[in-house]
Parts: sequence; C-alpha cells; structure tokens
Amino acid sequence: MKIIIAPDSFKDSLSAEGVAQAIAAGLSEVWPQAQLIQCPMADGGEGTVDAVLAACKGELRRQQVRGPLGGTVEARWGWLADSHTAIIEMAEASGLQLVPPGQRDACTSTTYGTGELIRAALDLGAERIILAIGGSATNDAGAGAMQALGAQLFDAEAQTLPPGGLALSRLAHISLENLDPRLAQVRFEIAADVNNPLCGPHGASAIFGPQKGASPVHVQQLDAALGHFADHCARVLPKDVRDEPGSGAAGGLGFAAKAFLGAQFRAGVEVVAELVGLEDAVRGADLVITGEGRFDAQTLRGKTPFGVARIAGQHNVPVIVIAGTLGEGYEQMYAHGVAAAFALPAGPMSLEQACSEAPRLLRERASDIARVWRLASSKG
Repeated sequence: MKIIIAPDSFKDSLSAEGVAQAIAAGLSEVWPQAQLIQCPMADGGEGTVDAVLAACKGELRRQQVRGPLGGTVEARWGWLADSHTAIIEMAEASGLQLVPPGQRDACTSTTYGTGELIRAALDLGAERIILAIGGSATNDAGAGAMQALGAQLFDAEAQTLPPGGLALSRLAHISLENLDPRLAQVRFEIAADVNNPLCGPHGASAIFGPQKGASPVHVQQLDAALGHFADHCARVLPKDVRDEPGSGAAGGLGFAAKAFLGAQFRAGVEVVAELVGLEDAVRGADLVITGEGRFDAQTLRGKTPFGVARIAGQHNVPVIVIAGTLGEGYEQMYAHGVAAAFALPAGPMSLEQACSEAPRLLRERASDIARVWRLASSKG
C-alpha cells in the first residue's frame, strides 16, 4: 500500500509538515506496513517556504528588511543551493500579518522589503527566484520592491517619491539607470492563485484594498495612482502588462514582477508540486490524502487540494481530503477528482479547541479513513 500525504498547512494551528506527520501517524496505526510518503504542500501563500524546505531539505535564511510600514522586520526565505533557487514569501517582508488591524494603510504601505529579499538572493548567486505573493499588506504595484532593486521614481520637482501606492499619483519620471543588472540573468516565477488585473473594478485596489485599510475614496485614488504608474512604466518598458491576469496580485506586485523582471505567472500549487516532486511520488500510488484548514468552494480557485487532485487524477489515483472545516460548496470538488472529504471535529468544538487539538484530531480522522478503506477493500 503506497499512500501520498500532501496537505497544506492548517492556519493558526499546524504547518504543512506537521499536518502530514499527524496524518501519517494515524494511517500507520492501521497500516503499519504501508509506504507513507509525506509531501508537505502550499499554494503560494503562507507556509510556501516551509513546505518546500521540508521536502527539498533546503536552507532557511533570515534577513533584516524594511516592513510594510517602514519599520525593520526579520523576514525568512528559502535557499536551494543545488539549483541556486530562492523561494521568497513576500508576506514575510510585506505581509498583512505584520500590521495590526488598526494600523493597516493601503495608501502608504510598501513592498520595499520584498525587493530587499530579492537583492539578498541575488547576492547569494540566485539563478531562479520564486516569488510567493499571497497575504500582502501593500497596494503599491510593486513600486517599493523595484526601488529597492535600483529603480528611481521621481515627482515633478525631481524628488524621490515616498513609499506607498497613493504617492504614485505624483510620479513624473522613472529612471532605470541604476536597476540591478543581475536581475536580467535570473528566471523569475510568481507563485499565486490570484488572476486579477492591476486596475479597474476587478483590480488590486478595488478587490483587495479594503482589507488593507483602504476606504472607498482611497480605493478610487489608489486605482488611479496605479494606472498612472502603469502609464509611466509603459514608456520605459517593452510591454504594458497591466491588464494581464495576475498583475493585480499582492497589491500589484504581480504587475511589477512581470513588467520589470519578466516573471512568469504560475499557479502557486503547481510551482510547489514541481519543487517537491509530487507527480513522481503519485505515480503508482494507491491513495492520496490532502487537506487544508477550510475546504469549500474557494478551493476551486487553485488552492492546494485542487492542485493535488488534478495531479492525482492524471494518474487515476483517488484523493481524500481532511479539513479543519467543510465550508459551503465543498462538494463541488467531487467533480474535480476528490473522492471524499472529512472534517476534523467529531462533535461540537470551538475553533480554539480544534486548533489546539489538531494533531490528535488529524491522527484520529486518518485512522478512521484507513479503517473504512481497509473494510471496503476486503469487501471488494
């Protein structure tokens, strides 16, 4: 019996590696002789670095950078020395979790620290940089990150623009004279599950600005400012990418990564699956178990269980999902390769209790699944 265990993290509870270990413990109670292969996963959001390093035995590095509001933060990033690949979670440097709810400011927050992480990867000799861009606190179209990499943004008085998306409305000139030349030698990939354009009713400001502290008036101002920035970028760069899917990801960091760095946009779960070797592991498997904290209709938008199910389906391997909760519309995944889904709690339980007891609950559900699977196999 060969079983692949490929879950995402359970937010506020366990890392993807911890979830995989707990599921493996439950399965081994019933199938002690089974071949259990753990492939911790992620979809480009929180936990991407941890999942990749756990599977690839890479190096976790730390860097002091400028946070989204200008203060210093310590950001973690991953390094795969054999392939000269850096895995950067922009949320580590410019993420919403770094800013208390009452201090969130989409108008002035900056991606400068993400640019500093890219620079650190260049210093180490990176040939490939993967930008996982979920969970941003920013709405500056990646302007801050580009400034950290040497791009210069000036107003009409030839003064350097201050941080933040709103300041882009005063942009008069972009100079790329000091842009780090090493960038041209690196292959950039964006790992995300967001396909919004930069501007407009479905753009970065309108869709994601409010959760970052933008009022309705600020949303309109930011949208105009990002459009103004894109106009200037189109004058100095070979291609205008503002309307391409994903340019609105991470408050427009997707736009800057595409426009300035030539980044390829890929579904985050596909990037992680490639790095951890999920498809090779799935070949010849009898079962795949995946999971996430909340399994619902949003999973169809490219989250981990959806990506895992697609890969398993290509090899005719059944997939079972274990989730913290089953939300509205989760049954839609049954048409996309998922055979069954189970929630952790066996009875009434608070969220706090479920999080604190997640290892035990995961072991129990995995054991239950193994028992039912064994019974069905013996009757078959």
